Amino acid sequence: MRFGVFQVSRKGGREKNEDRMGYCYTRDAVMFALADGMGGHPEGEMAAQLALQTLASRFQLLAKPRLPDPSAFLRESVMLAHQELLAYAKGRGLADTPRTTVVVCICQSGAAYWAHCGDSRLYILRESELLARTRDHSYTELQEALGRGADKVNRNVLFTCLGSPGRPMIDIQGPLTLKVGDRLMLCSDGLWSQVQDGAIIDMIGARNLPDAVPDLVELALRQGGARSDNVTVLALEWEGEDEPAPESEGLSTRSLHESAFATTIQSALLEQVEPKVQLDDDEIERAVEEINATIKRVAQKKG
Repeated sequence: MRFGVFQVSRKGGREKNEDRMGYCYTRDAVMFALADGMGGHPEGEMAAQLALQTLASRFQLLAKPRLPDPSAFLRESVMLAHQELLAYAKGRGLADTPRTTVVVCICQSGAAYWAHCGDSRLYILRESELLARTRDHSYTELQEALGRGADKVNRNVLFTCLGSPGRPMIDIQGPLTLKVGDRLMLCSDGLWSQVQDGAIIDMIGARNLPDAVPDLVELALRQGGARSDNVTVLALEWEGEDEPAPESEGLSTRSLHESAFATTIQSALLEQVEPKVQLDDDEIERAVEEINATIKRVAQKKG
């Protein structure tokens, strides 16, 4: 497989960044994931981190080098992440459980499979046209689906998430056969709540990702103003299953051994994570900026 990937996460006007994102891959499968820790509940950033770590741990365990059943993996792994949050709260005697949304996508054998819980979204575009978009688990989208007017009072209220007392609703979709040039974007609600779908599709569909992603994030921050939410975007361009072309600057998995595994998701064991552990937002942003600046220079040279 080969793909180009670009990601940005900014804390906006909030005290800390409770969004987390990352990807991991073997020779024949790749997983992209994004979680948005929920404010109003304890340790939102920890909830997002634990969700991603759970997904990454199961991917490493089961992708040998591909998943036997991507849809089953998504269903079982997202539910396990929910159970890990409940266990985390119980083990530390928390009065309330940390909660998070999540969206995760598997690309394998030339097809995409995805799942989500909450209002973090996945967009899939082909030749600047929207192929698919997740539907938020919010009262607003529920009312629209029922043909009723949007409820302005409850427009930001979710009816499911990971870490909630009840069993979470997990929507699973796919497979969708991918074509070279298809673009997939995972994002937190800090983006789509401030930028309309039409603008998102125009920017991600028509421009180079190293230019489009940071510009899109900056637009959301400007629209959100001084009290902007965290804004996180992970976008990729699918370059196919074959050996990379000589001019390709994308990431290729073909050089990996059949049992090898690579990840950008922090790999601390769940039982070793302490509640006081937090990732420094400034360090995260500096690291992401350095990586993205390098990718952008490469893209400019290619252009």
